[in-house]
Amino acid sequence: MTKPRRPQAPSTHRYPRTARLSTSLQEVIADELTRIDDERLALVTITAIDVDPEMNRAIVFFDSLMGDEADAHILVALADHRVRIQGSVARQLRSKKTPILSFKPDESIRAAERIERILHDKATLPERPPSPIDDTDNDTDNDADTHTGDTLTGDNARDGE
Repeated sequence: MTKPRRPQAPSTHRYPRTARLSTSLQEVIADELTRIDDERLALVTITAIDVDPEMNRAIVFFDSLMGDEADAHILVALADHRVRIQGSVARQLRSKKTPILSFKPDESIRAAERIERILHDKATLPERPPSPIDDTDNDTDNDADTHTGDTLTGDNARDGE
């Protein structure tokens, strides 16, 4: 006969385990990047980490002050040091399993910068005066033979007298 299971107590944590793991991973990886002596990683910031629900894989998002052009070099450097970073994560986290790390540039920050630049450029553009409203009729024969009620106007008014 199987032993009856004890009911689980509700979690005392305010946010899910993957979020807690993401925060811990971000701290450990950022700390390890400061210890790695590689010029390509000097200006790299870990912006976010997305851990899958099974905690098998984690995508590490980074940004750099060197811009988009340096992303390829940074990805190569992170791939070169991935084993060291992975080992540091395994040693410092108190978890049954360590997620496998992969690295991607954080496009959300760059998109926000592009939007901010567009808004700034739009704010500095000089105001264009509003275009004048064209109230003219598209009457090409220039003889104003318009009737308003019983009153004749234009050339027809003289003929009708």
